[in-house]
Amino acid sequence: MCGILGIVSHSPVNQMLYDGLLVLQHRGQDAAGIVTAEGNTFHMHKANGLVRDVFRTRDMRNLLGNAGIGHVRYPTAGNAASSAEAQPFYVNSPFGIVLGHNGNLTNVDQLKEDLFRLDLRHVNTSSDSEVLLNVLAHELVEVGNSQRLSPERIFKAVSGVHRRCKGAYAVVAMIAGHGLLAFRDPYGIRPLIVGSRQSAEGTEYMVASESVAIDALDFKVMRDVAPGEAIYIDAAGQFHSLQCADKTQYFPCIFEYVYLARPDSVIDGVSVYESRLRMGESLAEKIRRDWADLQIDVVIPIPDTSRPSALQLANQLGIAYREGFIKNRYIGRTFIMPG
Repeated sequence: MCGILGIVSHSPVNQMLYDGLLVLQHRGQDAAGIVTAEGNTFHMHKANGLVRDVFRTRDMRNLLGNAGIGHVRYPTAGNAASSAEAQPFYVNSPFGIVLGHNGNLTNVDQLKEDLFRLDLRHVNTSSDSEVLLNVLAHELVEVGNSQRLSPERIFKAVSGVHRRCKGAYAVVAMIAGHGLLAFRDPYGIRPLIVGSRQSAEGTEYMVASESVAIDALDFKVMRDVAPGEAIYIDAAGQFHSLQCADKTQYFPCIFEYVYLARPDSVIDGVSVYESRLRMGESLAEKIRRDWADLQIDVVIPIPDTSRPSALQLANQLGIAYREGFIKNRYIGRTFIMPG
């Protein structure tokens, strides 16, 4: 699990990316990174640690440009302790690409071998995100070596990624001198949502793992990125989208609703908070059906994500709700705690 976001604006995006990562901090506490684009130049800063610790004033000043991407990392693959695996990742050819990834590739070993033996590309870390970046880079080479990439060619490259990569991936990337690219795996396992807002200079766009980041930055939710779909905002600020997978099916990760996502997020049209209430209702129905003889004294949540479910369960069964465990508010999320 990780948190990703990307912004194309008519004003500097460094502070917006920082604020957006703070809102997505619950998705990853091990590392954080931001890359901004100033013309054909990328400016990057990333390191292990929380967002508030990784970025200082001097770092923010160096993140120039009106477009950028950000990432917070909870490592489920690779080396958790390695700062080299903080994202976004960068590759210089073709054009220059930076990429942030939320998910897990299930065929990463085969992809690594193919990249080395067939595509003649080197992967320097054990992160599957670097593998994904190099697959995308190779597919962009395959669609043509002209100096400019059309949206059609970029979408064709994403189709190639879908054919080669198996598993869960929501991706945000930038291609130097071209624009911002975001796409989601054909099963929609990891969430990805796009928003927009109007400024005096025109429309600005944002993609993020969760709707709370879009809301917090005063963007308006447009829609969720569909499974297999790619979004591309070019250097002129024009919005393009296309379904890039041959076959798609919606299989979201249930753990997003159970634990990972913030309760005030809406993922694929479903309120996370509402889904947790319904889990409590379903559990109450199961208890009535299968364990009607139980003498239950109180319902106690294991905070924090289970609170809505526990409250609804208590209400449905007419049982007292009590707090039996107190979470330490001065530490991060314990489930994804580094180490």
